[in-house]
Amino acid sequence: MIKSWKDYLFVSIQFLLFGLYAFDFLPQFELPQPVKYIGLVVAIIGFLISALSVLQLNKNLTVFPTPKTDSELITFGMYKLSRHPIYTGLILFTFGYAFYKVSFLKLVIALILLLLFYFKTNYEEQQLLQKFYDYKEYKKKVNRFFPKIRKPQE
Repeated sequence: MIKSWKDYLFVSIQFLLFGLYAFDFLPQFELPQPVKYIGLVVAIIGFLISALSVLQLNKNLTVFPTPKTDSELITFGMYKLSRHPIYTGLILFTFGYAFYKVSFLKLVIALILLLLFYFKTNYEEQQLLQKFYDYKEYKKKVNRFFPKIRKPQE
């Protein structure tokens, strides 16, 4: 599919935010040590989710929201739990690492990334609905970022 200016805008903002995330030029805040280590665990889990999701996406992977022309709809593995598990992992990583590093700047960037991923996935899903007939049904069954919590059956 042909990429539009929105593809380049979303990716540019995303990489700019990741670049800013690498720095710490705002004052830090205080957190109890256990909270910091919980943040580290969340960051590691987020990294693993993203890495596994990238591997499962395989040849379909692109940094752009518009899918590749020869791409296939992936609905297994991490994609059975989340429609956008790479973003889920990045959200968990950025928030978790922000708490681990006790960084106000990283926390603000994590919030902005969450908003960016929300809008980016809205655009991406418009493209996926056009490309894949099954996407509408998949969208009904699987949440955007975090898995549905099902009630235990009695």
